[in-house]
Amino acid sequence: MKYRLLPETGQNVSEVGFGVWTLSTGWWGEYTEKQALAFLHRALDLGVNFFDTADVYGHGYGEELLGKAFDHDPREVVIATKVGYDFSGPARSRGQRELPHNFSEGFLREAVESSLRRLRRETIDNIQLHNIRMEHIQDDRIWALLETLRQEGKIRSYGIALGPAIGWLYEGIEALRRRRPHVVQHIYNLLEPFPGRPLMDAAPDLSPRFLVRVPHSSGLLEGRYTTDTIFPKGDHRNHRPAHWLPNGLKKVEQLRFLEAPGRTLGQAALQWILCEPRILSCLPNIYTMEQLEEFAAAPDAPPLSRNELDRIDALLAGNFGIEEPREAYKGTMTPALSE
Repeated sequence: MKYRLLPETGQNVSEVGFGVWTLSTGWWGEYTEKQALAFLHRALDLGVNFFDTADVYGHGYGEELLGKAFDHDPREVVIATKVGYDFSGPARSRGQRELPHNFSEGFLREAVESSLRRLRRETIDNIQLHNIRMEHIQDDRIWALLETLRQEGKIRSYGIALGPAIGWLYEGIEALRRRRPHVVQHIYNLLEPFPGRPLMDAAPDLSPRFLVRVPHSSGLLEGRYTTDTIFPKGDHRNHRPAHWLPNGLKKVEQLRFLEAPGRTLGQAALQWILCEPRILSCLPNIYTMEQLEEFAAAPDAPPLSRNELDRIDALLAGNFGIEEPREAYKGTMTPALSE
């Protein structure tokens, strides 16, 4: 495993992190607590020391899992969580539909305190405003509160998560320009490079601050899906547009040249992301032990060559020779609280 520096904290985080939403939401399968804890313990054994969650994942369950897994572990574990959604009362029953936001000072303070209790920590390494909107970027009170929470020792760093679907370019650029968040989380992968690339180009420097989620385009870039693949009822991938699977499969076939001795397509997809120095860590969707072993080994697999990188650039420049519906370029999915 290789590591990069989390801004403002002095902490080194693994280039491959673990997004806990797969274990805690039921959208990628059901796991017992024992199974979920086994994933987390094995990840740390493999050098994965960065774990990303949110208070809304399982209505606090994702944070509780991390608290139980690492409460007494002497090894360094770096945890990021997200706040900003109100999942109390009737909102708890909204399934995969986006929940109401609440970025008031009182709500955010209580959310941070609740996260600290569930994580069994005195300080949160990184807090992200969950799927922030432009109005929140422009609200000075929110950002003043984040600085106050840092001074109080409640958090070490802060940032934003953009979503819930692909997009939110202008929100990300405005936040980078106006607020300089320590961390920005967004979707970015070989099949969905926009708007991640122009977003990163808007960064004020080359410091690693970007967290990449969905680096395998919800599993497509692992190279295991076929035209006959059917996702279980309630699976998050059912919210993808109709063209996502057939067009994605055509693109994946053109990327098979990235498979090499000692390197899988899934590992190559992560390496392509990690070639960018502004990226802090990538958060693959991990829901099997085999994936965990494969992805954790990605930074140490045979690296991509200059020729391979050039071939990727050429494919991306022509969108793999595939004409897609106009909405594909907007990067939209069915509105849902994705990650």
